This record gives sequence, C-alpha cells and structure tokens, in this order.
Amino acid sequence: MNVLHIDSGILGDHSVSRRLTAAVAAQIEADQPGATVTYRDLVANPLPHLSGAHLMAANAKPEEVDAQVAAEVEESKVVLDEFLAADTVVLGVPMYNFSLPSQLKAWIDRVAVAGKTFRYTAEGPEGLAKGKKVIIVSTRGGHYSAGPAAVMDHQESYLKTVLGFFGITDIEIVRAEGLNLSADSKVEAISEAERVISGRGNLRLAS
Repeated sequence: MNVLHIDSGILGDHSVSRRLTAAVAAQIEADQPGATVTYRDLVANPLPHLSGAHLMAANAKPEEVDAQVAAEVEESKVVLDEFLAADTVVLGVPMYNFSLPSQLKAWIDRVAVAGKTFRYTAEGPEGLAKGKKVIIVSTRGGHYSAGPAAVMDHQESYLKTVLGFFGITDIEIVRAEGLNLSADSKVEAISEAERVISGRGNLRLAS
C-alpha cells in the first residue's frame, strides 16, 4: 500500500490536524506493516499558487520558459505523481475562515489536471483517479457539521466535491470540531477523534 500523508495546518506543534494525521498514518502503518508512506508538508515546503505562466509553460518550448517557472512545473509533476501513485491519501485540513488553507488549495490545483485525474467527455466529466481512499482529518474551532452553521462549511463540502470530480468515492472524515469553544470541548473533541483513529470507532483505514 502506498500512502500519501499531507499536512496543511499552519500552527506547527500546536496544530490539532497535524497531531491527528500523524495518528492516522501511524495506525495505518501498524495495520499494514508493508505500507510505504510519502509525507508532504505544504507549510514547510509551500507550493506557489497556480499562475498563467505555469499554464502557458505546458505548451511552450523549453527555451521559452523562465527557469523558475520550469522548476515549479517540474515540482508540480512530482506532486501529481505522488497523488497518482497513492492508494490511500491522508489529508490534514483545518478550517480557516469557513474554507481550507490556501496551501492545500495550491496542492489541489497541481493534482486537478485534465487527462490525469479527470477528463471531459460527451456524457460529461469523468474522474480518472478511481479506486483511491481518502481520509480527511477535519479540524474546526466551532461546530459546522450540523445545525444553522452547516451552510458555512466550505471546507469538507469543497473537498468532497473536488475528490468526487476526480472519481474518488471512498472518502472518510475524522472530525474534531468545537476546538475553540472551551478547554474541555477541545480535549473531548481530540479524544473522540483519537478513539476513532485507534479503531474503536467506525473508521476504515484501508480499502
């Protein structure tokens, strides 16, 4: 099994999403001793946001492409290959301002590639990344999974949409929310997420 472990939380050692993705990766390795884990930290090594220069470089002659852009295009290919090679993807996704970190959006823009992860057909778009499992570790300061605040969730809803566009239907969410409501709420949310990860909940870590 090839596992791709992605972190996008900006709080370093204080990041709950990082703590939980590490637990998920460790549990997968315990359950699947032969698993190979590739780790990418989108904060320590951020990808530049997609630009017109990146898009135009795909159809330009090598000598016409700026050296920095050429290097970024090569890095984009590495990012895409990591995603395509993965059987399971672990995404650490804190909610920032009702959405996901911009660092993660830059990564998504590198894997959303026509002809690689999706294509357009006469019958409509078709996802080409079928068969993968994605575990989303979702952390939120408030409660957005139900109730009036659910309409403000552009984090999990967006991820399920774009992953579905890639043809990925095996998506599980490990959620810790209400983290900023009180100290007790934070402890309770993290403990419940860790309980799920450890196998005492309903999480399926492997397909």
